[in-house]
Amino acid sequence: MAAASNHHHKLSFAGLLITLGIIFGDIGTSPLYVMQAITKGKTISPELVLGGVSCVLWTLIILTTVKYVFLALNADNNGEGGIFALYAKVRRYNTKWVIYPAIIGCATLIADGFITPPISISAAVEGLTILFPGIRTVPIVIGIIIGIFTFQQAGTQLVGKTFGPIMFVWFSMLGTLGTIHILDHPEVLAAFNPYYAIKLLMNYPQGFWLLGAVFLCTTGAEALYSDLGHCGKQNIRVSWTFVLTCLLLNYFGQAAWLLDHLNGQSIPSNLRIFYELMPEWFLPFGIGIATAATIIASQALISGVFTLVNEAMKLHLWFRMRVNYPSKFMGQIYIPSINWFLMLGCIAVQLIFQTSEKMEAAYGLAITIDMLMTTLLLSYYYKIRSHKTWLGLSLLIFYLCFETVFLISNFDKLLHGGWFTLLLTIVFATVVFVHHNAQKIRNKHTRFVPLDDYVPVLKDIIADETITKESSHLVYLSMSESRKTIDSNIMYSILRKRPKRADTYWFVHVHILDQPYTKSFHVDTIVPNRIFFVQLKFGFKVQHRVNAMFHEIVDQMVASGEIDIRSPYPSIRKHNMEADFKFILLHTRVSADTELTGFEQWVVRTYRMFKKFSLPAVEDFGLEMSNVDEEIVPILVGPKAEMNLQRE
Repeated sequence: MAAASNHHHKLSFAGLLITLGIIFGDIGTSPLYVMQAITKGKTISPELVLGGVSCVLWTLIILTTVKYVFLALNADNNGEGGIFALYAKVRRYNTKWVIYPAIIGCATLIADGFITPPISISAAVEGLTILFPGIRTVPIVIGIIIGIFTFQQAGTQLVGKTFGPIMFVWFSMLGTLGTIHILDHPEVLAAFNPYYAIKLLMNYPQGFWLLGAVFLCTTGAEALYSDLGHCGKQNIRVSWTFVLTCLLLNYFGQAAWLLDHLNGQSIPSNLRIFYELMPEWFLPFGIGIATAATIIASQALISGVFTLVNEAMKLHLWFRMRVNYPSKFMGQIYIPSINWFLMLGCIAVQLIFQTSEKMEAAYGLAITIDMLMTTLLLSYYYKIRSHKTWLGLSLLIFYLCFETVFLISNFDKLLHGGWFTLLLTIVFATVVFVHHNAQKIRNKHTRFVPLDDYVPVLKDIIADETITKESSHLVYLSMSESRKTIDSNIMYSILRKRPKRADTYWFVHVHILDQPYTKSFHVDTIVPNRIFFVQLKFGFKVQHRVNAMFHEIVDQMVASGEIDIRSPYPSIRKHNMEADFKFILLHTRVSADTELTGFEQWVVRTYRMFKKFSLPAVEDFGLEMSNVDEEIVPILVGPKAEMNLQRE
């Protein structure tokens, strides 16, 4: 997979075209609604229009270009980007607090997935009201949403090849339409001067709150960073030059049209500024291209949510879900439960808000919080990388102030629909927070015992024919990272429950690495041909297929003469057939003898509730269900309860 990933990372025409189709869908469809949101309910004036487009320009330069295209893309994790890739890169420095920005960032990105498709598609489809006044666009939008999500299970490899050319046509259209109107009103180019932006914020009545609308121009910047692994930083940076130019031309073109046609007037409720740039004969084509672009933007965001949730599962921050691989396309995954949940959420958003204009009032609040979380991790990364505290602190202070201003301005949206994405953020953050703390509790209180202390008794069990043999080869998944220790729960399973005799014991530790695509293993021979400790390491983007990986390890050991896996039973061995293997999966439960704090009780109860929706561990690890046994073993997560019994 790493090789496949790198194939599209090299700077090339094909790479640039693919980048246009995958990376810039969200930010590229913003012209459909940004200027509409800025001027909503306002009287058109040079101060408003020039100040608004100047704010858009400098937001795209300072936030999108400098922070994400340059700084964030340099903070890649072996070519991968996004909040979890950044978290995985900085957590190795034993800093406990970095998990919390990652949790909040993950939650806000998922919440954003519920509103981006409806607002983008609605803004495009509403252009039909110009051609067919009175047409109901909500059913059309819902139909498109259902179609997009239904198509996910089939994979998008073939359609994906057309995304780049379509988005090239889209951006070319944006630039061309904008240029035509700029030539009619070239004085709008004065808005390159940041004076107009500052004047709007300082002097225009309630000008500060317009930043909530301005922020919509950069909502796709976080997705740009998250999708780094699909295309590589060189292709993103070069293609961004083209994308930024086309976006700015269109924004300035909309400003020019407003000053030419509506100066001193308010915008009619049924007027869509973006479509007014088009000649009447071109409208059907323009609406079609815009709709196709928003479908592509939605597709990219849905795939991004799949990737994010999959990475959270690998890092034990989300409950296990079934992950399908619908095609051989690089890194493409499909998570059915997330897909249908997102679809229902998008339909709910469409039914609640009805129009893109009403969605604009709710959009942006959650993603602003996500950007702040990325700023915290990014500034810490640059502090570590440069070994200069002042550099990390400077980035932190500048972008924290810059983005906090946007956050405050977006609070105005809270009562107008922003509550919806904020509520979703809280729900998703709770899921991740509970899983993180449940993992901490389990790791903290799981006891490890010296493996060498148990070697004599394991040898005796192997030789004790009075004990019914459990399997020729018994494989346990261990939490211990070292061959020197083993989980006490495993010894409990082998010795204190019904004794489990085998010819060979395997203890396998699965370690998820911070690198995305690494795959390696190491074997320690505790007792030749009898007891082995295997460390299996793979990256957080590698598919869980422990069963296949383990048997490949065994095959390599057979080839090197380290193990003989022919059946120990003479009647089977004479036919040169292999021995039987059995995996034992242990599920820990809080012991009835434990005392928990109120917080620990809440974490344990909530975690158990989430686990009801979780994919069984057997399927998650890619094990064959026919040769797996699952057991429940007790775990003491707090002080043992004192009964204070007195003997009579």
